[in-house]
Amino acid sequence: MNPISRRTFFGAAAAAAATPLASATTIKAAPPSFFNILRIPDYAAVYAESSTSATPLTRNAALWQAPGIELRTEASSHDLAISITAPTTLLTRIHLRWNFKVAPDLLYLGDAWERSYGDLAFRTMVPERVLPWYFATHDPAAKTTHTYGVRTGASAFCFWQVDPSGVSLWLDVSNGGSGVLLGQRKLHAATIVSRFGIPGEPPTESIAALCRQMCPKPRLPSGPIYGTNDWYYAYGKNTEAGILRDTALVADLAPRTGPRPFSVIDDGWRSNPAFPDMAKLAEKIRSHNVRPGIWIRPTIAPAAANSRLLLPQKHFHSPGDELAYDITIPEAHAKAIAIMKEVVDWKYELVKHDFSTYDLLGQWGSQMGPSPTIPGWHFNDRTRTNAEILLDYYKALRTAAGDHTILLGCNTVGHLSAGIFEMQRTGDDTSGKDWERTRRMGINTLAYRVAQDRTFFSVDADCVGITNDIPWQLNKQWMDLLARSGTGLFISPSPNAIGNEQRNAIAEAFAIAAAGTSQAQPANVIDSTTPQTWKSVQDGSMRSYKWSPTEGTFPYSV
Repeated sequence: MNPISRRTFFGAAAAAAATPLASATTIKAAPPSFFNILRIPDYAAVYAESSTSATPLTRNAALWQAPGIELRTEASSHDLAISITAPTTLLTRIHLRWNFKVAPDLLYLGDAWERSYGDLAFRTMVPERVLPWYFATHDPAAKTTHTYGVRTGASAFCFWQVDPSGVSLWLDVSNGGSGVLLGQRKLHAATIVSRFGIPGEPPTESIAALCRQMCPKPRLPSGPIYGTNDWYYAYGKNTEAGILRDTALVADLAPRTGPRPFSVIDDGWRSNPAFPDMAKLAEKIRSHNVRPGIWIRPTIAPAAANSRLLLPQKHFHSPGDELAYDITIPEAHAKAIAIMKEVVDWKYELVKHDFSTYDLLGQWGSQMGPSPTIPGWHFNDRTRTNAEILLDYYKALRTAAGDHTILLGCNTVGHLSAGIFEMQRTGDDTSGKDWERTRRMGINTLAYRVAQDRTFFSVDADCVGITNDIPWQLNKQWMDLLARSGTGLFISPSPNAIGNEQRNAIAEAFAIAAAGTSQAQPANVIDSTTPQTWKSVQDGSMRSYKWSPTEGTFPYSV
């Protein structure tokens, strides 16, 4: 594993291309590039814990049946609702299929289960490719991007597949790595929506329009979010004195008027004598006219925790020394939520809560593939799906935080947190030690998930680690892009890397971010995973960046 990443710190348009003239009898109509999936599927099947084989369902209008199982796929003019009852069957998956000939030469983009890992891109068809939550098809000839997805807040982990003969939607309704026992209740698994693209519309705008359909009520912060976070220079070796130094820096460099910056204390503060009083530290930060923020990991359990409150170690993809609460046990749930209540009582105004997907499901998003969990375990409460358990947890965090605390989810599932959290870390860690990690993780997630900004939540593409290990000219560009994108802007300012040039650039970036009037999107997301040219949404002006150092990009693992 990478020694500098945070986790190791813990252990209907046509798609026909131009062809020579031919007689009417030899010309064949091209298949449509828009997929009509807001209709009853052509095939439906379920999977149960007791078998690795599918159980095909028999259709009667919108009702699909097998012994003891009823699935409904109810279509309207604007969506397709999917629900299921299975009183005694331990369900794991639902598979829906629409059969039709897929237009050739399309390019495909999917989302990510939680954060992205430098892996987002439009690609040619890969039939086995997992496309979590939503996907876009781009027709280069028609310059049109069509989009399809499930509404946020689903009760299943949903992903799509596209092959030459049609589209599949898989809905994972597992409980842990086993089947869910629904009993007598009906599970409203997901609702499908789609959008017909406008010719010439940039793909980012097409995807943003779908995001608005998928999440009609995002929860957004009242103003821009910018400031400091100590992680990418301190890496857990932080102190109160260092936090107050960072706080004084951002207070000095932020605009004199307008929204105030944040000073976020990242991991390392708990049980650390260098932080004698966290409530008083929040007051000290606020005395600089800076808003205090803090990092927490509520789902991790201490070594002395009662074993009956814990998830089995085997639920981790790579078991180690970490212990995680089973939050379906009321006592364990209360202990996790108490962490949120504690920091809110200390009057921290932004709370970054981290690691819940890994702690609860046992895998990073990059390890999940088609299965969010590994098989062979379950939660104490088997009556809810994994998606429902996470969604209920997010809602409980929201209740504990109240309406005035900004919640920033990290290693959380954006498609479930949209409408609950104000802000979401959308990509894996950037770096204060290795520029290639920032280029690969930060720029890629900003390029392909900026469509979620202000449609799902405020996007946090992660920090600018200003250290002597990262060439300043590269970091300066990254900071400038974050400021102009209109997403969150956090810097990690190592004190020995901040001179007059850095101070001036930070002040300029903070002024842009604090104004809250700038938005930018990649000018072209088709040709590169880390676009260099970005377009202002406000005036159409272009800015170009150079992301690769003179020696080129590093091809090995970061």
